[in-house]
Amino acid sequence: MKFRPLHDRVLLRRIEVSEKTAGGIIIPDTVKEKPMEGEIVAVGTGGRDESGKVFALDVSAGDRVLFSKWSGTEVSIDGEELLVMKESDIMGIIEAA
Repeated sequence: MKFRPLHDRVLLRRIEVSEKTAGGIIIPDTVKEKPMEGEIVAVGTGGRDESGKVFALDVSAGDRVLFSKWSGTEVSIDGEELLVMKESDIMGIIEAA
């Protein structure tokens, strides 16, 4: 199945973090928080300003991003858990060093 977000929404996949701390302590699932880092899978066509003109989004498919903890709506597409959220819920793009 293909999914294309509308307007200023994006579809992203959470990136799982390590289950160990830097000191080697294993974090149990009951205490572990959901990651706030993800990879953009698909983007919408863009938002509209007050005059109705479409503006392009700042993110694109393949970007690694950091988003707020409680943002987005969880959806299951082809058995994979993904998030749909507005671009404004994304705090920034993570660039490789």
